[in-house]
Amino acid sequence: MSAYIIARIEVTDLDAYMEYASQTVAIAESFGGKFLVKGGAFEQIEGSGPERHVVIEFPDVTTAKSFYNSDVYQAILPIALKNTNRDLVIVEGP
Repeated sequence: MSAYIIARIEVTDLDAYMEYASQTVAIAESFGGKFLVKGGAFEQIEGSGPERHVVIEFPDVTTAKSFYNSDVYQAILPIALKNTNRDLVIVEGP
């Protein structure tokens, strides 16, 4: 069953954040991940939220967690945590 990492992100330092963002695609792909959404234009139709949204599809929850917990992702994660406010979840899909 597919799994999705969904992130809602408020970037506080774009230049620093881009160092992180420029590496995530290759790392995700090495775990079978595919970016479905990566910060594209959006229209807020209910509520309020941050300006950046990301959705990454993985083959399953185990693989999504393996990506997140991998040494290579954990090495760049401090860049994101320092330069954003964000919510991130793993959601099972069909």
